[in-house]
Amino acid sequence: MRKPILIAAVVTLAVVAAACGTPSVTVQNAGTDQTATGIAVSGTGEVTGVPDTLTVSIGVSVLRPSVDRAVADAADKADALISALKSAGVEDKDIQTANYSIFPEYDYRGEGQELRGYRVNNTVVAKIRDIDAAGSVIDAATAVGGDEVIVQGVSFSIDDDSALVEAARAKAFDDARKKAEQLASLAGVSLGSPISITESFSSVPPIPYFGRGEALVADQAATPIEPGEQAVTVTVSVRFAIGG
Repeated sequence: MRKPILIAAVVTLAVVAAACGTPSVTVQNAGTDQTATGIAVSGTGEVTGVPDTLTVSIGVSVLRPSVDRAVADAADKADALISALKSAGVEDKDIQTANYSIFPEYDYRGEGQELRGYRVNNTVVAKIRDIDAAGSVIDAATAVGGDEVIVQGVSFSIDDDSALVEAARAKAFDDARKKAEQLASLAGVSLGSPISITESFSSVPPIPYFGRGEALVADQAATPIEPGEQAVTVTVSVRFAIGG
């Protein structure tokens, strides 16, 4: 007598979505025993906010005939620059030395190399928490540095972006659920509860507009600083169970 043969039927449905994710639905049937691997989707949420903090890398670059002279002059100018930042309202905790270097500088235009002197760079990173005053703060610092001041870049940030992240996360999950609901409807199944969730996060600062002005005078407008908007993006990958 032949033993009964168990025939397992496997049905797979795949749906290719847009570039933001590749959702899939997999339903497996083995006789009367049904195992659902779920509906996997990704969702994206983005919100924007206005930056409230500007970070600037600023310092002095001094070239002198001797190391001693270069070190002394750079120290004087750096001290004056830092004092100007503090006088303009930047707190001590928001000023940090980022680079200090000493090296010989040569002129190679002739047949050989000729020592021009010794270069000392002293750069600090300053965090300015009053965006409206940022231009005036930078101008005050660059004024004391004169022709030997260096500004290596500015960047914007939102000091506390937790509310923006929460809002973006809610949008991302809602986006994922809507995709899963549509896929479940197309597959002819009901959508169950989430069984796994993963998240990725990004915060894209705006490209700042920064222009160096001329020497300050009493009635001169401050260097314009425009913070624009900063985007906070959250992407979630969610796997939903398939209901009965």
